[in-house]
Amino acid sequence: MAHALASAGASVVLVARRKDRLAEVADAISYGGGRAFALPADLGKRDEVKRVAAASAEPFDTPDILVNAAGVNPRQPADDISWDTWDATLHLNLSVPFFLARELIAGMQAKGGGNIINIASLQSYRAFANGAPYGASKGGIVQLTRSMAEAWSGDGVVTNAISPGFFRTELTEAVFDNPDRIKHHAEMTAIGRNGELTDLDSATVYLASRAAAYITGTALPVDGGYSAK
Repeated sequence: MAHALASAGASVVLVARRKDRLAEVADAISYGGGRAFALPADLGKRDEVKRVAAASAEPFDTPDILVNAAGVNPRQPADDISWDTWDATLHLNLSVPFFLARELIAGMQAKGGGNIINIASLQSYRAFANGAPYGASKGGIVQLTRSMAEAWSGDGVVTNAISPGFFRTELTEAVFDNPDRIKHHAEMTAIGRNGELTDLDSATVYLASRAAAYITGTALPVDGGYSAK
């Protein structure tokens, strides 16, 4: 998503825990002619949210696009989930998108508008095994997206969500390492295959642009028709 936005002309601030991975992506964007700045942070810690919001304005001015893509999925049976696991999952997946957006909203309002993209999931709408806290957080994201839209769209800041299907990421390696499971999920789509990361590019750029200025409070499935069947 960062590559897609940079290719469309956005200056991108990358936020994640791993400095080496951040530097790798920032360098790749720069080599491709884009502008990127790496901002290491652990959004699992509450104090980091305010620091990230402040620091994100330093390289390229106050952000007017926010993509809330940080997430965790512990993949535990319901009987094994602890309070700590539950709290950590809902904090990163559901609380951080709200509080980080709230820290940035004044800057967007001062610019006359902005675009917020939250990351929902197939589990926003249906249950999968070993996914109680993740599913609860992603179900909450869809409603949070509506609430953020209601609160801030009058100031020109629209909020939408993207609901991906099955894409190969570090968070889904457990699925993609199982040929039977990944075949099953491909067959569950209308298109007949699982997602490639570039399938997210157009939706990301669209929902981050002024072309989406009259679209707010919605969740766009990018899942090959998985949710349609």
